[in-house]
Order: sequence, then structure tokens, then C-alpha cells
Amino acid sequence: MNRICELFNIAYPIIQGGMVWCSGWRLASAVSNAGGLGLIGAGSMHPEVLREHIQKCKEATDKPFGVNVPLMYPEIDSIMKILVEEKVKVVFTSAGNPKIWTKHLQENGITVAHVVSSSKFAAKCEEAGVNAIVAEGFEAGGHNGREETTTLCLIPAVRKATSLPLIAAGGIGTGEGMLAAFALGAEGVQIGTRFALAKESSAHDNFKNLCLNLNEGDTKLLLKKLSPTRLVKGTFASAVEEAEAKGASVEELKELLGKGRAKKGIFEGNLDEGELEIGQVASLLKEELSVKEIMTEIIENFHSATIKLTSTSFT
Repeated sequence: MNRICELFNIAYPIIQGGMVWCSGWRLASAVSNAGGLGLIGAGSMHPEVLREHIQKCKEATDKPFGVNVPLMYPEIDSIMKILVEEKVKVVFTSAGNPKIWTKHLQENGITVAHVVSSSKFAAKCEEAGVNAIVAEGFEAGGHNGREETTTLCLIPAVRKATSLPLIAAGGIGTGEGMLAAFALGAEGVQIGTRFALAKESSAHDNFKNLCLNLNEGDTKLLLKKLSPTRLVKGTFASAVEEAEAKGASVEELKELLGKGRAKKGIFEGNLDEGELEIGQVASLLKEELSVKEIMTEIIENFHSATIKLTSTSFT
């Protein structure tokens, strides 16, 4: 049996990324009901809002689901308390040291996966005792690793560095992409952008429509002095690019970024002033589909691509 399916008790080794302002209980429960693992994105929620989403997700699905928690979250103690109190079974951690919380979560019956951007940090995850690793390449939307390693290079490097169950992320939004990740050593995939643009995503229609009309090269990794972030090219991204070209300091970039800019763009649909985070794979997507339609298409294309590959011969 596939180790990712076995670990999370899911039908398909497909995990929905826990994205800020997109991944509420509706999206997470829809993915879980379709056979994958839905994740609630805690990064854009106050603690009690997260509790509400967890409770609503329990009502909407009897399948496994989890919560994605950025470890640099300012109210991390409150978040962790809620996860235990609500008996959440799966937690994906990111943006921080997994050693701090992994043992505590596992002692409370929680399966833990951690997101990394390098084989060096993958090895540290194994030392920390996590149950699985998500290796996320440079193509991903939102916050990225400073290494800027592409998924094509990252997955085999991480596979060599650890024997833990491995989930590939970054630039994967199709069945063919899933098959490619498996060929490189992954046992599951985490998909963000494709689900961010699903009907059940809480992202604003303005944001979805913009991203469904992007072409190659319409996103760029910026804010590298702060935390490298992949943004859609536009008014705010141009302002960041101009500031960085002039050698803006960390403090100047923080001032330019301000507070609540991702919410303004992704959740409220302000395409001029908002911080519009999306992955490179968006340029392949042209239609807003339901989660069920997305899951069906990915699985069907994975199987058809597998058959096509196995019938290929070079002799």
C-alpha cells in the first residue's frame, strides 16, 4: 500500500495545501470527502476562528483532515492548545523548527508532517521525529525557501537524504505532474494552487479569475530580504520589484508590505493593493472546477499517463 495513504488513512495520496485565505473548512472537507487529505490553513486565522473551522469541518466530513500551522505564527501556543483540545489527528507544520512542537503533538495522538525546501532541513526533520516530509520546490506560490531549488531537483535530493514518507509540492497541479513527482521518489503530492482556484476555496472571485488567466512568467519570486514570496505580477509586485532594485532595506520592505495585504488581495479581491500569492502552475489552469472534478481529473490523468509511459520503448 502507498505509505502516504496508509499514514493518513486516505484513498489517494493527494494533500491539499493549507493556504492562507483559501483553505477554510469548506475546501478542506471537500478534499477529504473526495478521497484526499484536506488541510485548514491556520496561518490566516485567529485561534477561535480556527476552532470554529475545525468544528465545522468535523460536521462536513467523517474522513480524515488536518491543519497547516506556520510555526512562526504569533499566537502559536493558543493554536497548539486548540489542536489538542479539538482532537485534530493530522498537523502539517512549516516555517520554523519542527523539534519544538513535534513530540508534543505526537504525544497527543497527532500525526505530524513538516514542510522543507532543502535536503539539509529534511534530514533535520527526521532527527526531530516527524512522521512525513513535504519537500516544496521553488515553483510554489506564497512563501518559498531561500534556496530556490526547483521541485525537479529537490525531490530526488530529499529522497536520498531521508527514508521518511515523502510528499512533493511546488508546481504540481495535474495527474502528469503527480506521476513525475512519483518517478523522482515522492509517495504523495501536496497541491496548493489548483485547490486555491477551486469553487470551494474561500479566495475572492477577482483573485481566482485573475489567476485563471495567467500566462507563463506572470509570477515572480520577490521580497527575498524578508521571506521569499511568489507573487502575481501587478501593481503591488511592481512596487516591490522597484524598491528591491533600489536596494530597499528590510525595514523599508516591511513598511511597504504593511499588514493585511494578502487578505486584501486574496480574500477581499483588491487586485491593485493586494499581495497576490499563487504558484507557477496557475498558467496551466483556465477553468474554475469543483474539488470533486479536480480530484477526478488528477487521478484519471495520473493513470492514463502511467499507462502511456509504461508502453513507451526505446529499443
